[in-house]
Amino acid sequence: MSAATPLDALREDPNTVLRVFAANPAFRAADWSELTTEDNPYRRPVRPDDLAWLDYSKPMPAEKALKLSALLGHRMLRNVYDLDALHLPPSRNEAADTDRAVFLHDDNRVLSALAKPILERHLFSFLDTDREPLATPTVAGLQDYVIEHLERRVAEPGAATAAVTATKGRREAANFLLLQISAFRPAQQTAIARAGLGEYDRAHATLARLLAAQHLAWVDSVPSYAKLLESAGLKTGPTSYWQLYLGTSLARGNHLHHLAVNREHFFAFLGAFVHTLVDETATRGRLADVLEEGLGADTAHLRGPVPLSEATVPGLLNDLLAPLTERFGDVVVTDFHRGFTDAARFERLWDEDLATQVAWADRIEEYQEKAEKIQRYLVDEDITVDLDTFVESEEETSTTHVHNEHRLVMVESGRMHFWNNSTHRIELNEGDKLLIPVSRLHGSTVLSGECTYHQPIIPEDMYQRFA
Repeated sequence: MSAATPLDALREDPNTVLRVFAANPAFRAADWSELTTEDNPYRRPVRPDDLAWLDYSKPMPAEKALKLSALLGHRMLRNVYDLDALHLPPSRNEAADTDRAVFLHDDNRVLSALAKPILERHLFSFLDTDREPLATPTVAGLQDYVIEHLERRVAEPGAATAAVTATKGRREAANFLLLQISAFRPAQQTAIARAGLGEYDRAHATLARLLAAQHLAWVDSVPSYAKLLESAGLKTGPTSYWQLYLGTSLARGNHLHHLAVNREHFFAFLGAFVHTLVDETATRGRLADVLEEGLGADTAHLRGPVPLSEATVPGLLNDLLAPLTERFGDVVVTDFHRGFTDAARFERLWDEDLATQVAWADRIEEYQEKAEKIQRYLVDEDITVDLDTFVESEEETSTTHVHNEHRLVMVESGRMHFWNNSTHRIELNEGDKLLIPVSRLHGSTVLSGECTYHQPIIPEDMYQRFA
């Protein structure tokens, strides 16, 4: 039996590790002025106080992939992965200098290294459930599988873009869609660049060139990507709209980082990498249409040639995998399939999450009416439910978050701003109510000297009765 190591003690108390890690001042709760942080890439509010009751000591089940531990977990994990990439503010400023010092401090590097495996285990273990094996575990079988997936994705519009086009507030919805793209597309490209570093030419003489070519194509397209955001009134940067990134948006970037950084998953990384090409091919034109219509955006970035076609898939997979399968055998195929299918699973989660968020945000008035009806029902039927009460002072801000259950917000006294987008804020005054469904991202700031509000927790059956 091997002797215990200092790391064993830390592994026995993973939640303490994360609480200490998240106590970094760069991750502190947001204040009223930080709905966006376009000039400070080191400012990354995590909402650390909630870690006092969240449990990261075990894997997250699949049904909690849209809950609070996932959102805060992916915020923390992005902070871990970004520590080893270069981020610069557009120009020097005092806030960025202050947060840079603590973000890049040796203490944060050590704590990041300790937090990383805890977060990865919690956030990614559920992927090992319900993964169907490849019917024909060969490179040819993979080629058929990827082509079939590409055909299906091209044919199906996706719930998120359909939800955006169905909104009354098309501009706001398209803006939120673009924010989510900015949360994972650049991060994925950083992961691709990182994955290609190393010396492995004896195993695969052309692989480094293939990955470098993909990254260089992204670098060449960055000016048009920046123009896309700028034409919509937005800015580039890893944390520009940090508080408004869905957990699933962060997850899509984090998953590719996870496979790139942990070199034992390199063959799975190749599968997830190919999925990014499939996803981009399937969504470019659709995204361009939605963003152009909703925002009047310059969509040249999305109008160029797509990276894949049914005709080019076999050649790409052969170039990527044939030298590796010759040397390492069937594990290359099975791991590639794992990476591809897991990336596809995150894409489906994201599509569903974003569609639901956009539809809710577009119907806030309706959810205010539902809140009134539910509260009236609770009173008329003399029903008691669990309830949290908050008394907050002027400018006190609730960093964006999700709830693990349906909740009402009922303002007893005072005024607050409530938000779920960078485009506008919703004012809630004394007596106002709002229904917030489970897993819907939102934040708030108190406007009056003091604000008292209540949050009754609404059971699922009651929610369905009024939904």
